[in-house]
Amino acid sequence: MSTDGLFDLDPGPGGAVDGIDDSDDGGATPRPDAPLAVRMRPRSLDEVVGQAELLKPGAPLRRLLDGGAAASVLLYGPPGTGKTTLARLMARAGGGARHFVALSALSAGVKELRAVIEEARRRRDRSGTSTVLFIDEVHRFSRTQQDALLGAVEDRLVLLVAATTENPSFSVVSPLLSRSLVLQLTSLGEDDVRGLLRRAVADQRGLAGAVVLAEDGEEALIRLAAGDGRRALTALEAAADGVLGTAADDDDPADPAGGATGAESPVVDLDAVERAVTEVAVRYDRAGDQHYDVISAFIKSIRGSDPDAALHYLARMIVAGEDARFIARRLMVHASEDIGLADPTALPAATAAAQVVQLVGMPEARIALAQVTVHLATAPKSNAVITAIDSAMADVRAGAVGTVPAHLRDGHYAGAQKLGNAVGYRYPHDDPDGVLRQQYPPDDLVATDYYAPTGRGHERTLAERLPKLRRVVRGRRD
Repeated sequence: MSTDGLFDLDPGPGGAVDGIDDSDDGGATPRPDAPLAVRMRPRSLDEVVGQAELLKPGAPLRRLLDGGAAASVLLYGPPGTGKTTLARLMARAGGGARHFVALSALSAGVKELRAVIEEARRRRDRSGTSTVLFIDEVHRFSRTQQDALLGAVEDRLVLLVAATTENPSFSVVSPLLSRSLVLQLTSLGEDDVRGLLRRAVADQRGLAGAVVLAEDGEEALIRLAAGDGRRALTALEAAADGVLGTAADDDDPADPAGGATGAESPVVDLDAVERAVTEVAVRYDRAGDQHYDVISAFIKSIRGSDPDAALHYLARMIVAGEDARFIARRLMVHASEDIGLADPTALPAATAAAQVVQLVGMPEARIALAQVTVHLATAPKSNAVITAIDSAMADVRAGAVGTVPAHLRDGHYAGAQKLGNAVGYRYPHDDPDGVLRQQYPPDDLVATDYYAPTGRGHERTLAERLPKLRRVVRGRRD
């Protein structure tokens, strides 16, 4: 299952959660064999890193954690930002008077929800103890499952703390949204991750000084983390296990000439990190808001003429397994929407890339997608085409349709001429210049201009030619 949150946990049998004793203390005591990220979970608000805006004095989240407020919360943000940790700290707010229950939306259903709510009711009536119900990946709950929470949240029978990596506006039902405080968490900064790593190396709960973290190893772990605290600690643990294992082999008593003397701790450097971690997992959910955020950044980078940024977002989508056909479709739309006739080759290039995707497939099609991405990003830009069609459609919707001029109507059927259809139509190719005076729009739209070419790229030529065409067609030869 997804490990969502700074040190997120998987609910285990008997109420235990990923090495944590799930008791009324909020689960503060990890097992000795628990993962490093679990052992290093903040035990107090002072150990929490990141989210400075949400945790400043007087902020809603700070008041919840200090026990000065009681409201259900939707914690929305990328993995590794502290959602589960904050939920556990809320359970301990106000002197630890709250019972903490964790459920995963991947495994819990309506039956489990109702059982937790009923137990919360009995606990409150019996001892006055309130319940913090933490639901991980709440966006995976169906509408029915989310609706089952409404009554308990409304009556504050449970203090709901729900975590999601997806925008709640897309994934959480409106009644639950309106009953909850939505707080958006952000990825950890480099200094935040650096502090986590150094604490984990030195702290007795962590590696207790068993290794030395070299500067290049630390920087590599920070890059790999990409703002995800759990990922940073997981990678550190893997690298530390590697160097500790190597040191133990070198210090084998059976080898009198063994390498390690015990005087120096093994070093986690760049090589150790690279040996332990082969590839960074890309944070990207094709069904969630990351899908929309990355494709939006991709298109805006092309529109902004930054091919390097556009290639970065293209790479993120490809590595994450995005449907190449979706990328190709967006490129074709962009070719007309933001480039148009400033570069008439843009749309054919985008269409050709889509054909490569269809006929060749991935991974080879990535080359064609990259080629057209660079083509579009470096092309002159114009939105004149989309502005023109949208203006024309706006007039049509407003009722400016008018009657098709008689000389333009279809004359290929018996009786058409008696109705005046096609009578008087002038064939442009009979004119030496191929352009002649003739009314084409309905009467109400004569002399209406929709297309306004820019002075960029090929449209510079069109900007010079179009006024001449309009003067001839509309009968003004000045």
